Amino acid sequence: MEPIRVYLLDDHEIVRRGLKGVLEADGQVVVVGESGSAREAMRVLPSLCPDVAVLDVRLPDGSGVEVCRDLHSSAPKVRSLILTSYDDDEALFAAIMAGASGYLLKVIAGSDVVDAVRRVADGQSLIDPALTARVLERVRSGPVEEPALAALSEQEHNVLTLIAEGMTNRQIASQMVLSEKTVKNYVSSILTKLGLESRTQAAVLATKLQT
Repeated sequence: MEPIRVYLLDDHEIVRRGLKGVLEADGQVVVVGESGSAREAMRVLPSLCPDVAVLDVRLPDGSGVEVCRDLHSSAPKVRSLILTSYDDDEALFAAIMAGASGYLLKVIAGSDVVDAVRRVADGQSLIDPALTARVLERVRSGPVEEPALAALSEQEHNVLTLIAEGMTNRQIASQMVLSEKTVKNYVSSILTKLGLESRTQAAVLATKLQT
């Protein structure tokens, strides 16, 4: 049986060492690469083509969710498993929308991490049981009303819709026949008007409103 190839993305070296030790002790998993930054991960991940990318959410230069979204688009065969310390609703929903195959909290046992990697590599979806009820409750709650959307211009509404579809600024620029700089300005304006900090949050909000 071919070993499961795994890539680790976490800004704490000690965490990466611990995960590597636990995973490779299984004998059927090999860690083919690791990094502590989103930029470095996206530079090498596509060429390494691991079976599973284990991604932390909060990174010094971005988010594991953003890396997940990029991978889902550029390297769809790589399955993403979010492993984080943060019990965060928005990160959970963003990860699901970005195409993550699993979302787990770091409080789980090492043996469970190995099992999760195996299941994700096998094509299964996995969400921490402690979060499942919350996901269902948010789905049942229905669409979210957001009065702040009224402040957006028609073009900003269009940009927000494309952000929710997972498009990059370059893709949005091509779709709307605009310069990439203009799209970047629209995104900044949208975040300011909605009181958000990242395009990931904007994607979460837009998708919930479209539900």
